Amino acid sequence: MYNGGSAGLTYWSPNVNIFRDPRWGRGQETPGEDPVLAGTYAAYYVKGLQGNDGDRLKVAACCKHFTAYDLDNWNGVDRFHFNAQVSKQDIEDTFDVPFKMCVQDGNVASVMCSYNEVNGVPTCADPNLLRNTVRGQWKLDGYIVSDCDSVGVFYNTQHYTTTPEQAAADAIKAGLDLDCGPFLAQHSEDAVKQGLLNEVDINNALVNTLRVQMRLGMFDGEPSVQPFGKLGPKDVCTPSNQELALEAARQGIVLLKNSGVSLPLSHRRHRTVAVIGPNSDATVSMIGNYAGVACGYTSPLQGIGNYVKTIHQLGCANVACPDDKLFSAAIDAARQADATVLVMGLDQSIEAEFRDRTGLLLPGRQQELVSKVAKASKGPTVLVLMSGGPIDVSFAKNDPRIGAILWAGYPGQAGGAAIADVLYGTTNPGGKLPMTWYPQDYVSNLAMTDMAMRSSQHRNYPGRTYRFYKGPVVYPFGHGLSYTNFVHTIVNAPQVVTVPLDGHRRSGNATVLGKAIKVNHARCNKLSVGLQVNVKNTGSKDGTHTMLVFLTPPAGHWAPSKQLVAFAKVYVPARSEQQVGISIHVCKFLSVVDRSGVRRIPIGLHRIHIGDVKHSVSLEAATLGVIKS
Repeated sequence: MYNGGSAGLTYWSPNVNIFRDPRWGRGQETPGEDPVLAGTYAAYYVKGLQGNDGDRLKVAACCKHFTAYDLDNWNGVDRFHFNAQVSKQDIEDTFDVPFKMCVQDGNVASVMCSYNEVNGVPTCADPNLLRNTVRGQWKLDGYIVSDCDSVGVFYNTQHYTTTPEQAAADAIKAGLDLDCGPFLAQHSEDAVKQGLLNEVDINNALVNTLRVQMRLGMFDGEPSVQPFGKLGPKDVCTPSNQELALEAARQGIVLLKNSGVSLPLSHRRHRTVAVIGPNSDATVSMIGNYAGVACGYTSPLQGIGNYVKTIHQLGCANVACPDDKLFSAAIDAARQADATVLVMGLDQSIEAEFRDRTGLLLPGRQQELVSKVAKASKGPTVLVLMSGGPIDVSFAKNDPRIGAILWAGYPGQAGGAAIADVLYGTTNPGGKLPMTWYPQDYVSNLAMTDMAMRSSQHRNYPGRTYRFYKGPVVYPFGHGLSYTNFVHTIVNAPQVVTVPLDGHRRSGNATVLGKAIKVNHARCNKLSVGLQVNVKNTGSKDGTHTMLVFLTPPAGHWAPSKQLVAFAKVYVPARSEQQVGISIHVCKFLSVVDRSGVRRIPIGLHRIHIGDVKHSVSLEAATLGVIKS
């Protein structure tokens, strides 16, 4: 991780797995539970890393971990032994979506296969996943790499093959080009000698890795004269990069609750603030996992201290909060101060790689501390949560003494400054939750190993994520408040969209089966639904609004109850309005996946929801040429 001077130019990032279960220890690395959001994030992340100089790469990014990888170590099952049983439908409409968008829209230089098996086959040994899908269907221009020692894992731990040579041969023939670890180096030559592998297979893998090295400029001579050859440590902690870290933290904060006008706090009325909680003076835990060395930290205590006088008490010695020894001092601080900010939540001791959570409540006695402090507090009480995954804070949501709740995620090196900027209204929060916040009851009878996305009444199975779970939530996907109010109006949108069919196919019922057209029978091209939406800021504060566009398709039990199909961020000054144009690709985003894993466009009424506004679009099939149906 800290390999200055000896680092390569390949970066195994981003993690675009679906945050399927709220207990997953690595959910913090991902963009959340929605496949379209994760795929859009993947494409932009990759473009940001790889640059825009045509075939030449600034650095080579890598979308990981392919596929259906979202369990680390739960209830005696770990990622090295887990066989994810996944339906074709869920693979196609959930787990593979971000990877497909990463390859096709982001043009990523690499994809990493995961440790787990999918339906009995290790992903790094599955030609259907690697050679046929990633390289064949999606046309990856780059290399496929194993997660570290995955090939060794499927031989030694999963006992997928009887000899190491067979494991090496299976991986390379499946489409693996590069092994993170020593396994292929040790066993590939013997696999060739034993006739399990041809030299041409080795050559193909080499071509895929060497081509990426060439695109990175590694054969272009003296590095310092190359376009990025002068970049070095001096370019990391520049003022503009540090400002970007602060701005990213501000944009990532979500205002979950704000009763009355608890926030923003006032410099004049709240001159002394009690800052309490195990994360109140957090530094290194703010950068989460997989992070380099920070340029310098601003903890929440320091951030708030830049605005007003603070009284600091931890209340809990750490996030595990095993006892109440420090409670009384914290309660005293809240009695003295004009306002109280509790900074609670999780850190890597609770959720991390190879550490899934056991439940969704605040750890140890944190909840008790929050309630006791809120009861004693002289002024308003604000709860700030740091975590990667969702927390069941129903108690705080329903406690009238807790005026406001903020979720900061793991906000990075400038997290404390960003939190303070939101608390004092210097920044108007505009973040939205990228995952559902479930009540603790949701996970009490739900096996993390059950991969099904859709709910099932006869199995008493609740379903997963906002797309398929219809039960009670603490806070829904996409939730996030502002210090102002935004109102949407749809100015322009079609009521009917015609989907042209490819006339050369003489297909029977396959095309318009059950009133849904197979996507590969439609003329997709740039077929899209265009919307013009006015966003009006009716409040007294300037703000940035994140507009989420959801769609409910007409396809009954195949389909999600709703699906995010577009989103846009728009800055709107107080008492003014902005028009936002949205284009929704019909084949990509108005399609659903049937039980066989086939993507189809349902004919009929599709309902678009933007905030409180609804609009219906009717899709009709237009046949060109002769189609028997």
